[in-house]
Amino acid sequence: MKISADVHAFCARLGYEFSDSELVTRALTHGSISSSTRPDNQRLEFLGDRVLGLVMAEALLADDKAAAEGVLAPRFNALVRKETCADVARQIDLGSVLRLGKSEMLSGGRRKEALLGDGMEAVIAAVYLDGGFEAARQTILRLWGKRIADVEVDARDPKTALQEYVQARGEAPPSYDVVQRDGPDHAPKFRVRVTIASGQSEEAVASAKRQAEQAAAKALLEILEDG
Repeated sequence: MKISADVHAFCARLGYEFSDSELVTRALTHGSISSSTRPDNQRLEFLGDRVLGLVMAEALLADDKAAAEGVLAPRFNALVRKETCADVARQIDLGSVLRLGKSEMLSGGRRKEALLGDGMEAVIAAVYLDGGFEAARQTILRLWGKRIADVEVDARDPKTALQEYVQARGEAPPSYDVVQRDGPDHAPKFRVRVTIASGQSEEAVASAKRQAEQAAAKALLEILEDG
């Protein structure tokens, strides 16, 4: 199967040349455009998540030989979560070559965090199936780069950290509310407010609801810990 010039350029950005071009084509095919003759990337996404996890686990053990499991686990979660995968996908402009149905294209699917993250995992699986584990490992380590060494000592995501903080004080979990949504479907902006039982709250704005929730949680947690 011959790939387009755009996909060829994407492979150059990825840093990997496929022997089986059908694999990269499938990795870039979203369910919104799949058919019986054109499989989507969901099965590859499932596999890529596991390949990424093994590479990150090995890398973290090698990077900090003294860290206990309780320290490594949140770092691992920070490196493999969907937001990080989407960030790497944006780094190599994966969104520009995603194969999407018309409805997904009109709703800004090329910028959606979930689609980018899933696509990145599927591409990792495609590299693994095409070139083996070592090819996948080298690709992942190159793309994740300094993220591995720079991952925070306490890399819990802000929502989890905030929930643990308030529950340690005997309070109910925080609540999150979308207080405003602006912009067109392809480029939305969400304003989210997080509130805890004491009545304290913070707001944040982001292009994805989950990102806004995380940012609001981080802002409130900083206030609580400084107080």
